[in-house]
Amino acid sequence: MIERRGFLGAAGALAAAPFLARPARAQGTALKIGMITTLSGPGGYLGQDIRDAFALALEMQGGRLGNTPVQLLVEDDALKPGQGKQIAERFMKNEKIKLLTGVVFSNVLGAVAPDVLDAGGIYVSPNASPSTFAGRECHRNFWSIAWQNDSLHESAGQAAVNLGYKKMFILAPNYQAGKDAITGFKRLYKGEIVGEVYTRLDQTDYAAEMAQIRAAQPDAVYQFHPGGLGIAFLKQYVQAGLSQSIPMVLAEPSMDATTLGAVGEAALGIHVTAHWNTDFPNEANKRFVSAFMAKYNRVPTYYAQHGYDTALAIGAALAGTGGKVDDTEAFRRAMLPAKFESTRGKFAFGPNQHPVQDWYLVRVERGADGKPALVTKGRVLENHGDAYAGQCRL
Repeated sequence: MIERRGFLGAAGALAAAPFLARPARAQGTALKIGMITTLSGPGGYLGQDIRDAFALALEMQGGRLGNTPVQLLVEDDALKPGQGKQIAERFMKNEKIKLLTGVVFSNVLGAVAPDVLDAGGIYVSPNASPSTFAGRECHRNFWSIAWQNDSLHESAGQAAVNLGYKKMFILAPNYQAGKDAITGFKRLYKGEIVGEVYTRLDQTDYAAEMAQIRAAQPDAVYQFHPGGLGIAFLKQYVQAGLSQSIPMVLAEPSMDATTLGAVGEAALGIHVTAHWNTDFPNEANKRFVSAFMAKYNRVPTYYAQHGYDTALAIGAALAGTGGKVDDTEAFRRAMLPAKFESTRGKFAFGPNQHPVQDWYLVRVERGADGKPALVTKGRVLENHGDAYAGQCRL
């Protein structure tokens, strides 16, 4: 059972409607899982994809995860840390929820996760995974399913080296994930940084940044702007005429299926690094992509993949505990082996309970239908963990 709480916005409410129409199970028979995610504003589609794919995994298993009946309660944090914190407190106090998930943005996670962990709860992150939770401040009850923030940008730094770019101009929003992005990129990039800029998280006009890029004359640009921010940046990059002379290397949050649909042919030739793509040939991924497109009539993004795999990972842990979450150490022992069939293929948890996985180079090319598509070209990093795991003592 999926229950919507609060105002999701028109798009969010529409996407949730099929699930709200399903018959409810008797109260008290299902494990409640709290999902706090961003469903409105420029980043709203990220949370919508996480929610919808998690709900799809639940639906495909008859409303159960690990053979445990589940009631999913969903609320919109609106990309406001204070609002996310209030929702978490309400979930834990009023609904007696012990297992939470869903946060997209790291600044919201920084307000939500500490309260959950301090209260003895479990937090399974489908997306936001800042360095603060991966190193010295790691926690036995915090899990990341997607990545550690730095690692996706490390893969982009390595890709820029592999592609032969000697001078890079790099940009990211001025918040925790943006700082992790710049740090991660520079960790593996061996060339010269000719410009480093932090933008605002609510920025929509990048004219000043376009002028700085033009003046710096880099070999290529690396920018991290997720969701609607990335769409705005890419459109203005094309309008400024920079795409014709200065190529881009991006990590996956800056070029997903929704971003590509909004930008169109202007994205042709852009290189992207990713831990997953719709064209991965493993059977778990084929089932997911087919079911998601049939259910929602849209191409799944990386965020959808995160939501789906998060549901599978939780299901594997619940199968090992008989559906119980009160004993967090028992849940941890059941979660650690990662006994689920990930849509990305190989997957393992590192010593800090963050992913160890492969990273791939993806390029925007014309698909069989002549439209721009994300096409996997090869592996960039293999069995890659993160730079903070060695600092974690669990």
